Amino acid sequence: MANTTDLNLRVVAGVKVPSPGFGAMGLSNAYGTSNDEESKKLLRHAIKIGLTFWDTADAYGNGHKLSTIYQLPAGSVLAEGDNRSKVFLATKFGHEFDPETRQSSGKIRGDADYVRQAVENSIKRLGTTPDLIYQHRVDPNVSLEETYGTLEELRQAGKFKYIGISEPSAETLRKAAKVHLRPGFAPAARELNIPIVAYSPLGRGFLTGRYKSHEDFEPNDRRRVHPRFSQEHFNNNLKIVEKLTALASKKNITPAQLSLAWVAAQGQDIIPIPGTKTIERLEENWASRDIVFTPEELAELRTAIDQFTVGGTRYPEQMLKHVEK
Repeated sequence: MANTTDLNLRVVAGVKVPSPGFGAMGLSNAYGTSNDEESKKLLRHAIKIGLTFWDTADAYGNGHKLSTIYQLPAGSVLAEGDNRSKVFLATKFGHEFDPETRQSSGKIRGDADYVRQAVENSIKRLGTTPDLIYQHRVDPNVSLEETYGTLEELRQAGKFKYIGISEPSAETLRKAAKVHLRPGFAPAARELNIPIVAYSPLGRGFLTGRYKSHEDFEPNDRRRVHPRFSQEHFNNNLKIVEKLTALASKKNITPAQLSLAWVAAQGQDIIPIPGTKTIERLEENWASRDIVFTPEELAELRTAIDQFTVGGTRYPEQMLKHVEK
């Protein structure tokens, strides 16, 4: 693994993984048009430089049908040579969608039948058993005992190695830990010795400074419907980006690198997983692992963040209702 030291490794379920990791949602059509062949080139390069903690989900997929057992770009690249042995692969389930049309029902499911179906479909699509399975969102109508009891049965059957949870409340995290999760967000997760995988550490690309107006998003980019990026809130939220850009310039790094290094500096139990579609940005993000802040720089960053109030929620209402508080 290239350019890896203990300082920029993190431990997930007892396994050392590199930080930052790679979030794969951008390889779908979530943020405008994507291209599978370009995605494969990107992922091959990620392996080459040692960026080998990958995070994906069954809700991603670039419009491909589960019925064709299409392998995501990640699955296709992992099937090449000995690539699979080099990557720690995480995936998620929980958003119900039609396997033929790929249309979401808008429901969250954690019942035993759906858990089994979702895990099997993920294995088929990826062409391999993942290392880690997260519940993408918690189903409020199904007990954690049913969801995590089923996951534990599947884990013992060799379908995956480790179990995780995404977007829980602190209370739910503690309950889930009693059902299954073993040692191996923040106060509750640290109390339980559970690492935190920080998705969208660049604010869905906003903190890179590359977006100057709401109209910079492609017509089919889902950020257009997120209140935080609406025309109403965009200019106000851009102020924090401008402040971070100025601080990054003082340190001769990019705003993206500043943001990623800041997230990583919050603790050895936090793993940021930025995504991208280009090798250039992949390398930019990867280089953030070598950035070290002085105590004075950390204090200046904390002051800038604490003085700013973000406008708009991070999800539309219909999506926000599935996120536990």
